[in-house]
Amino acid sequence: MRSEAARRRGAIVLFAGPFFVLFAAVIVAPLAYAVYLSLFSEKSSGLGFGGAESVFVGVGNYVDTLKDAAFTDGFLVIAGYCLIYIPLMIGGALGLALLLDSGLARLRRFFQLALFMPHIVPGVIAGLIWLYLYLPGISPIVDLLGGIDFLGGGTVLGSIVNVAVWEWIGYNMIIYFAALQAIPGEVLEAARMDGAGRLRTAFSVKLPLIRGAVVTTLLFTIIGSLQLFTEPMVFDNSSDGVVSTWTPNMYAYNEAFGNNDYGQAGAASILLALLAAVLSFVVTKWSNRR
Repeated sequence: MRSEAARRRGAIVLFAGPFFVLFAAVIVAPLAYAVYLSLFSEKSSGLGFGGAESVFVGVGNYVDTLKDAAFTDGFLVIAGYCLIYIPLMIGGALGLALLLDSGLARLRRFFQLALFMPHIVPGVIAGLIWLYLYLPGISPIVDLLGGIDFLGGGTVLGSIVNVAVWEWIGYNMIIYFAALQAIPGEVLEAARMDGAGRLRTAFSVKLPLIRGAVVTTLLFTIIGSLQLFTEPMVFDNSSDGVVSTWTPNMYAYNEAFGNNDYGQAGAASILLALLAAVLSFVVTKWSNRR
């Protein structure tokens, strides 16, 4: 009995050990180091002629970060982004998945692949592709659309949302489509026998049964929105509406590599991580009560 239990524990360690090692190396260790950096600040000694030294400031960097309007204003951008992006993403992916699952769409495999292909493109490359399509004088579509300024202060947010939707809608559609395919056929047959049409079946039967998949993608979409960085970073030098501290992630990057203030950058990163954790908890609790 003891040898059997020991073999089971050894098997668990053998298969689960690599995961925990990687998790500690790429998640826990960087977070711990960011927390450590956030507690210190570089101070110049004397009249500024001496070298800088690290000084323990405790929560001072956190207080300074929260007082910095450049950091807090970034969350207003994220809020506006979420208000546009999340309904388009979730609604569009659900609509496409239901259409493909309904049997009305022909060439189903082709459209699955075509819609998923943009997700394979790296974010930086996707940003550059759309930047080319947005730039006046270069883009083949700007003049056709009446010279719309896609990179202006009032339109650049929508332009970035468009890039993100193009990248991720196919990914979420595949998740929803897989969940729809897992619905037992007898459930759908019972709905048809009760006289439910295609729309009634979609909204009253299919959507409630894939609610878990929808909540999961909603959670990932919210967390991803908080981490918005790649697309606006690509647009930074070409748009008047995007600045180096446009989002909280860009603020942390600018503090670290623009101002060489790693303590402030660490504090901003930890605050952003805490907010993501709180939102994850709220969304999870909300979904469990439904």
